[in-house]
Amino acid sequence: MADRSLEGMALPLEVRARLAELELELSEGDITQKGYEKKRSKLIGAYLPQPPRVDQALPQERRAPVTPSSASRYHRRRSSGSRDERYRSDVHTEAVQAALAKHKERKMAVPMPSKRRSLVVQTSMDAYTPPDTSSGSEDEGSVQGDSQGTPTSSQGSINMEHWISQAIHGSTTSTTSSSSTQSGGSGAAHRLADVMAQTHIENHSAPPDVTTYTSEHSIQVERPQGSTTSRTAPKYGNAELMETGDGVPVSSRVSAKIQQLVNTLKRPKRPPLREFFVDDFEELLEVQQPDPNQPKPEGAQMLATRGEQLGVVTNWPPSLEAALQRWGTISPKAPCLTTMDTNGKPLYILTYGKLWTRSMKVAYNILHKLGTKQEPMVRPGDRVALVFPNNDPAAFMVAFYGCLLAEVVPVPIEVPLTRKDAGSQQIGFLLGSCGVTVALTSDACHKGLPKSPTGEIPQFKGWPKLLWFVTESKHLSKPPRDWFPHIKDANNDTAYIEYKTCKDGSVLGVTVTRIALLTHCQALTQACSYTEAETIVNVLDFKKDVGLWHGILTSVMNMMHVISIPYSLMKVNPLSWIQKVCQYKAKVACVKSRDMHWALVAHRDQRDVNLSSLRMLIVADGANPWSISSCDAFLNVFQSKGLRQEVICPCASSPEALTVAIRRPTDDSNQPPGRGVLSMHGLTYGVIRVDSEEKLSVLTVQDVGLVMPGAIMCSVKPDGIPQLCRTDEIGELCVCAVATGTSYYGLSGMTKNTFEVFPMTSSGAPISEYPFIRTGLLGFVGPGGLVFVVGKMDGLMVVSGRRHNADDIVATALAVEPMKFVYRGRIAVFSVTVLHDERIVIVAEQRPDSTEEDSFQWMSRVLQAIDSIHQVGVYCLALVPANTLPKTPLGGIHLSETKQLFLEGSLHPCNVLMCPHTCVTNLPKPRQKQPEIGPASVMVGNLVSGKRIAQASGRDLGQIEDNDQARKVRTEFLFLSEVLQWRAQTTPDHLLYTLLNCRGTIANSLTCVQLHKRAEKIAVMLMERGHLQDGDHVALVYPPGIDLIAAFYGCLYAGCVPITVRPPHPQNIATTLPTVKMIVEVSRSACLMTTQLICKLLRSREAAAAVDVRTWPLILDTDDLPKKRPAQIYKPSNPDTLAYLDFSVSTTGMLAGVKMSHAATSAFCRSIKLQCELYPSREVAICLDPYCGLGFVLWCLCSVYSGHQSILIPPSELETNPALWLLAVSQYKVRDTFCSYSVMELCTKGLGSQTESLKARGLDLSRVRTCVVVAEERPRIALTQSFSKLFKDLGLHPRAVSTSFGCRVNLAICLQPHRLWTLAEQGTSGPDPTTVYVDMRALRHDRVRLVERGSPHSLPLMESGKILPGVRIIIANPETKGPLGDSHLGEIWVHSAHNASGYFTIYGDESLQSDHFNSRLSFGDTQTIWARTGYLGFLRRTELTDANGERHDALYVVGALDEAMELRGMRYHPIDIETSVIRAHKSVTECAVFTWTNLLVVVVELDGSEQEALDLVPLVTNVVLEEHYLIVGVVVVVDIGVIPINSRGEKQRMHLRDGFLADQLDPIYVAYNM
Repeated sequence: MADRSLEGMALPLEVRARLAELELELSEGDITQKGYEKKRSKLIGAYLPQPPRVDQALPQERRAPVTPSSASRYHRRRSSGSRDERYRSDVHTEAVQAALAKHKERKMAVPMPSKRRSLVVQTSMDAYTPPDTSSGSEDEGSVQGDSQGTPTSSQGSINMEHWISQAIHGSTTSTTSSSSTQSGGSGAAHRLADVMAQTHIENHSAPPDVTTYTSEHSIQVERPQGSTTSRTAPKYGNAELMETGDGVPVSSRVSAKIQQLVNTLKRPKRPPLREFFVDDFEELLEVQQPDPNQPKPEGAQMLATRGEQLGVVTNWPPSLEAALQRWGTISPKAPCLTTMDTNGKPLYILTYGKLWTRSMKVAYNILHKLGTKQEPMVRPGDRVALVFPNNDPAAFMVAFYGCLLAEVVPVPIEVPLTRKDAGSQQIGFLLGSCGVTVALTSDACHKGLPKSPTGEIPQFKGWPKLLWFVTESKHLSKPPRDWFPHIKDANNDTAYIEYKTCKDGSVLGVTVTRIALLTHCQALTQACSYTEAETIVNVLDFKKDVGLWHGILTSVMNMMHVISIPYSLMKVNPLSWIQKVCQYKAKVACVKSRDMHWALVAHRDQRDVNLSSLRMLIVADGANPWSISSCDAFLNVFQSKGLRQEVICPCASSPEALTVAIRRPTDDSNQPPGRGVLSMHGLTYGVIRVDSEEKLSVLTVQDVGLVMPGAIMCSVKPDGIPQLCRTDEIGELCVCAVATGTSYYGLSGMTKNTFEVFPMTSSGAPISEYPFIRTGLLGFVGPGGLVFVVGKMDGLMVVSGRRHNADDIVATALAVEPMKFVYRGRIAVFSVTVLHDERIVIVAEQRPDSTEEDSFQWMSRVLQAIDSIHQVGVYCLALVPANTLPKTPLGGIHLSETKQLFLEGSLHPCNVLMCPHTCVTNLPKPRQKQPEIGPASVMVGNLVSGKRIAQASGRDLGQIEDNDQARKVRTEFLFLSEVLQWRAQTTPDHLLYTLLNCRGTIANSLTCVQLHKRAEKIAVMLMERGHLQDGDHVALVYPPGIDLIAAFYGCLYAGCVPITVRPPHPQNIATTLPTVKMIVEVSRSACLMTTQLICKLLRSREAAAAVDVRTWPLILDTDDLPKKRPAQIYKPSNPDTLAYLDFSVSTTGMLAGVKMSHAATSAFCRSIKLQCELYPSREVAICLDPYCGLGFVLWCLCSVYSGHQSILIPPSELETNPALWLLAVSQYKVRDTFCSYSVMELCTKGLGSQTESLKARGLDLSRVRTCVVVAEERPRIALTQSFSKLFKDLGLHPRAVSTSFGCRVNLAICLQPHRLWTLAEQGTSGPDPTTVYVDMRALRHDRVRLVERGSPHSLPLMESGKILPGVRIIIANPETKGPLGDSHLGEIWVHSAHNASGYFTIYGDESLQSDHFNSRLSFGDTQTIWARTGYLGFLRRTELTDANGERHDALYVVGALDEAMELRGMRYHPIDIETSVIRAHKSVTECAVFTWTNLLVVVVELDGSEQEALDLVPLVTNVVLEEHYLIVGVVVVVDIGVIPINSRGEKQRMHLRDGFLADQLDPIYVAYNM
C-alpha cells in the first residue's frame, strides 16, 4: 500500500516538509481531498517504484489497518501540524483510529435522534459536496514516515527507577527524524457506516427486557466478508421498512428506532457489582468495588527534590522598585517595552526613563489626589483594581509599577465588556472581598466601558462601587519636586494579588509578597540565564501568570526589552510573533502551544524566517501533557529555519506556586529532552507504568525541566492527608520556596489547606519544618530530577473510583475523524454528579456546515474511542453551534460557566447524545418478587405486628334519620321518574336548574313542572317518531345545559335507556366525531337525540370525511317537540332494571360503558344527599362536564332527588371568561360548589394576576364551605394548594377545598362534604390534617411508610374525601386477592348499593365482568361481593372524629393499576416521574411518561423556543435518575397541547403512546438515550 512504501523510502527533507505543509492545508480545509491527492502524488511520484493500486472491490474491513510498525510506533518523531494546538498528536490519533477499528468487530447501532426540520441547520447544496467515492484508497494516501529511532527496551522486569528512566530517555533518540503521520481521510465516513450499521433488528413478539444486566444473546452480527448480502427487513405491523444507507431499518413508525435502541442496550453490560451501600432505605445503590487486578504502586517512598542554590549576584537590586529606579536614572533611553498595533507595526516604545517618571506620577496621584488631604481614598497597603485591555501593556506596566511605588496592592483583572460577562460576577466578588474601591484604567478602556444614559459607568453585576481613575499622564498632576516615593528593600508586605478561577467558577485572589516577587524574579533570571538588555518577545497575557512574571517583572529587574504581541494581532496574523523574533533578533520568546500551532498553520506564506537568534522558547502551558505534539510539530517544521531542539523550554506554573519548574536552555544539542510513555490505564489508578508497545491508550509526556532554584519539591497523595507518594505513583506536586504565593486573600481556611501543607512520610513524620504549597498539578519527579506533569487537579474527574483527566479526554475526542468536525480548542469536558458518582460531559462547538448525519456519526465515534482508550463511559455529549460557548477574555472556553449553562438548561445544543444506560452502573438491584405468603400466615402476621386489616366504611344508611319529606322520597319512590312527577305536583314552581352563559347571566332555567312537561313531550316524540320500545337505547348528544336534562327524563318517561354523549367539537370534527360514532355503535343506540345545530353537523360534509354518515341511527331533533302528552308514563317493573348507561374513556384509552340500575341510581343520589346535606332550600354551583361519572349525576340527577337548586356553569364557557364560575359562586352566595381539575387549573392560570381587580368587582368567597374537585385520580395537591393560596385573599377558607374519588365500577366512593371540624377549630391555622407524607421508595415496593414533611424522597398525598354513606372499602392484593394490612399499598375494593352492575359491551367479555364487579377475597371475609376499582391506595386511621364521635378513616388514592409501570421489579406511578420532570426546567409545561418494551419514554411539552428542546434531554435524564433510580430510554420534546387530556383533565398516556409509536406527534426532537 501507498503508506507502506513511503515508510522505507528516503525522502529528501524539503519533500517531507512540503508534504507536512500539504497535510496542514488539507486539515485546515484550504485544499480539497482531491487537490491534496493530486499534489501529493506529484511530490512523491518520482520516489515511488510504481503507483499504488488498491482493488476497488475489496471491502473496507479487509484492508490492512493503517498502522506503522509497532517497534517505532510510539517513539517516533511526532509532527502534526494538522492537530489541535494543545491536544492533538499523531500517535494518539493512530491509537484512536485503531480503537475505532477494533470497535468494528463489536458493531454498535445507535439510533439517530429525530429532529424537526426547523431545528436542522440548513446547508446549501452547493456548499455541500458529496464525498468522492471514486478513489478507493483515498484515506490511505497520507505520508507515513518511519523513524530511525531505536526502540526502547522495556521488556523483562526492570526495577522502578530503571524503567522510568528507560521511558524517559529511551524514547528520545528518535526525535531527529522528521515525519508526518496521519491516518484516515474521507474513508472515515465509510468506516463509520460499518461501525454503526449491520445491527440485526429482530421483531420480538414479546418486548425484550432491557433492564437486566446481561442477556443470553448479545447481538453481534458479522457481515460476510467480500460481499454485502441483502437482508430482508422485518415488517412492523403494516409499516413498510426501508434500509437506509447505514443499514439501520427505518420505518414510518418510531418503533424501529426504539427496537434498535433496545437491541443496542441488550449487549452485555459491564459485570454487575456485588457490594452495596444503603441509601436511607432498602433500595441499595451499588458501590464501586476496587478491581482486584488494578495496578498498585510498588516503588519506594519518594524523596523530596531540591533545586539548585539560588546564587546571589552582587548587583541584583534589593527590590523591584529599586531596579526600576536604577534603570530609569542610569539608562533612561533604554527601551523597556514595545507595543504593536493590529498591523504588526510598532505602536509605541516605552523607555525605562518614561516608565520610571510615569510610575512616580501615578504613585503620587493615587496617594494624594484621590479623596481629600485629611481623608485620602487610598492608603499604602490598600488594594486597587487594574483594568487594562490586552493591547495596552504599556499603560498596565506604568500603573502596576505606580502601585508598587505607592505601596498599594494592584489586583489586575480583565476588562468587563458587558454587564453579564462570563465569570465577571465572580471577579466582582473578589474585588468586594479585597475591599477595592478604586479601579485604575486607561483612557481608551474607560471610553469603551458600557455607560448608562447619563454617561455613568454602571455597577457591574456583583461588583462593589468603584471610582474609575484614568492613569494617562495628561490626566495626572505632576508630583512636587521634593516628593519622592519611599523605596524599601523587599519585605513581607503584599506586592500584588493575582486572580485565579477555580473549577466551580469562583474566583480567588492569590497574594504575592514583595520578597516572593523579588525572589521569583531572581530564580527566573538564574534559571533562564537572563542578561541585561536581552530582547524578549511575549505573546502571553501580561496581566497574570508567565506573561506577567517574564514580560513585566523579571524583564525590569534585568533591563530587558519586551516586544509585546497582543492577542488581536495574533488573530489577524498568527505568524506575527515569529516575524518579530526575526526582526528584533530576539533571544527569548514566551508563547503557548496555541501560538506555535497557529504559526504552523500560517508559516507557508513565509520564506525568510530565521529563528537562529532564539536561545529560549518558553512554552507556558508545557504542563499540559498534550503540548508535546505542538512542540514536536513546531520543531519539525522550523528546524530548517534555524530553530534548535534544545531551545524549546516547556515550563509548569500555577497561580499559587508561581513557576513550579522550567526546562533550562542548554548549549548541548546532544542531550535530548526527557519523554515518558505512560499507560493511560495505570494513570487512572494514579500509577506510573511504562506502556507495553501494543496498547492503544498511552500518554506521552515531556519533562518540564528541573525544580526552580532555591525550591524543594515533592509529590503527595491528591486526597486525604498529604502523604508522600511512592516513586511510581502520581501525586499532586508540592513546592517549598520563598518565591510562591502566600495565601488566598481573606480565606484563611482554604489558605491553610493549600499554602500550609506539611507532607508526611509513611511513618507519619513531616518531611520538613517549613510548609509546602500545593501547586494544583498532578505529576511525578523522574530520574535526574526532571519534573513531569500529567494533568491538573482542576481537570480531575473521579468516575467509579478511577481518575480521568479532562485534557486527556479532550485529546481523544479531537483525534476522532473527521478532525475538521469540531472547532479546535472549542471543546469542554467536565463532570456532573448524578446518582452519587461523577459523570463525564463533553460539549463541543461544531462547524456550521456539518449535517445531522455527520454530527451524529462523529458523536458515536467519540463515544467508542473514549470507551476503548480510557475505559470510561461518557454520560452526555452535546454539540453546540459555532461561537456559542461562553468565552474567557482571552478566547478560551469558560468551563465553569459552560457547566452552569448545561446544568440549568441554557446551553441550547444543536445535538445531544446521552448514554446513561452504558455509564450508570450503580443502580439498585432489580427487585425480586417474594414468593407469596399463605392466608393464615398473613392473618397471624398482622395480629402479631399489631396491624389491622385495611378496611373502612362510610356511615350506615339504615341508622341515618331523615325528615318526613326525605323519608317519603326514599320509601315511596323507587325510581327517579316518580320523584320528578311528585315534585311537579307538590312544588311545581320550585326552581331546580339555572344555566349561566359566559357573561354570567341566566341563559335558561327549569322549575319542577317545566322539566316534567318537557320530559313528557320528549317521551311522546320517542314513541311516535322513533317508534321505540321500552328498553331501547338512546344516545343524547347535547352541549352541557337544560336540553340534556330534559332529554334524560324524557327517556325515563318513555322507558328508554339514555346514554349521554359529548357532542363533536365543530372546529375539530376529524378527531372528536369518531368517538361519538363509536359510543353510539358500542352502546347499540337505536336512536340519537340532539339539537338542530348538532343535527346539521352530524350530516355535514366535514362529518362525512371523518365517519360513514350513512350508518347513523335515526336522528331526532328535540328543538321541534310535539305538543301532546303521552298516554301514560312508563314505570319499570323492577328496580334492578337498567336506568342509564355511563360511557367514559379511561386514562388508559379504553372506552368503557357501565350499567346503572334504577336501584343503584336512587341509592347513589341518597348517599350524596346525606353526605352533602342537600335540601330544597340549598343552592349548589356545578362547573363540571355532564357526560359521565359523578359530574353527570350532580348535573342531571341530584337536584331532582334532593330538590336543591343547581346553578349550572358549562366548563367550556370559562375559556372565554375564566372568572365566570367564581363570580357565580360569589353572586349566588353559594355554600357548596363542585368543579374539575381542569376548571381549577384554568382559574389558577387565568386569574393569577387578577385577584385585586376581582376583589374590586366584589368577588367574595367567604361563604364557601366546600369546594369539591370531582376526579378519578390521585388528588393533585400542588394544584389545590396553589388554588387555595391564590384565592385566600378573596375569602376562600384554606380548608374549603377538598376532593372526591370515583371510578368505573363505582362512580363516587369518597366525597368530602364541609369539613369535619367545628367552627371553633376552623380558626386555627396549620397544615391540613388529611395530608400525609409517604416514602416514595417504599411505595415502589407496595409498602406505605409515613415520613416527616420535607424528608428526602417524601411524597405528599391528600385524602380523597370522606367515604360516602353505605360504602365499604377494603384494600386487597391485586394479584392474590388477599386482604392487606394498613401498611401496604393495594387495590381499593368497594362494596355499596350504588356500585354499577357491570360493563356494557358488545363482546360480552364475561371474565372481565365477573372479575371487576363480582370479586371475592381469597381468604378472610370470603362471602361479601366486591367491585374492584382498578386503583391502588391505602387506608389510614386518622386522629379525627366525625360528628358522631367515630374515628375517621381516610382513603388515599395513589394511582391507577393500569397506568402503574413495572420497571426493575418495582411499581412506579407515572405522575411521580412527571412531577419530577416538570420541576427540571422552567420551559417544561407538561409531561407524560409511559413504557415501551421496558424502556421509559418521557414526553415533555416545551413552552419556549425550539432551540431549548435539546437542553431538556440531559435535565430530564438527570432528574429521573436522581429521584427515581430509573434510566430514561427516550425523551420526546413536543409542542404545547400535544399530550392528550380528557374532559376531566386527566392525561391520556396510552393515546399518547399510540401516537408516538405511529409517528403522529410531530415532535420537535426525539432523543434515544444509549
